[in-house]
Amino acid sequence: MGARHTGRSGRITLPHEISASIIAFATVLLLLSPLHMPTWAIFITWAGTFMQGGPSIANAISMITATTTGAGFAVVAVLLNRETGTMFGTGEFAQTLALGVVIFFVNGTLLATGRLKPFALIPAMFFGFASTFATYFGGFGYDAGDLGAAFVSAAAMCALGPLAATLGLRLMFAAPATTPEPERHHEAEEVRPSASEAPA
Repeated sequence: MGARHTGRSGRITLPHEISASIIAFATVLLLLSPLHMPTWAIFITWAGTFMQGGPSIANAISMITATTTGAGFAVVAVLLNRETGTMFGTGEFAQTLALGVVIFFVNGTLLATGRLKPFALIPAMFFGFASTFATYFGGFGYDAGDLGAAFVSAAAMCALGPLAATLGLRLMFAAPATTPEPERHHEAEEVRPSASEAPA
């Protein structure tokens, strides 16, 4: 596949493989200090946008609402685990069991929230949920180890996914699709001779 080609309109267009890769390259810059953003979260919601059917304002709102809500549930889970992490003891198994109890209740609440129409995109809530955990425990974000910074960083990167999906298509420089005009069929009109042209 060539790096570029020219459509019927004469405009230069890029294959989506190239345009999307340009956007992907740009996201890596967010890893630099002092941001240290979890840029991989962008790719999760970027792919999720196309699983929704493609970029659109409605899909972006649905995705961002769900991922931000999921990130909020992750914060709640961490805070609850801080308070209840040793309720069964200080051993590894006891603390793991306590974490399991927290996840059980937070996960159930998240799924129940998905019954509400604004939060119906349940898989995307898990995108934000998991991304926040990975950001916090992985030491990503503009303030590594801070729960609030992890929430903001993960939610922001998840929100950039729909934008990246849109830019990946726009960068193709493809001409907008146009509907061809229907051909007009002209009926032959009957020509009647005038009075001066009438036969004798």
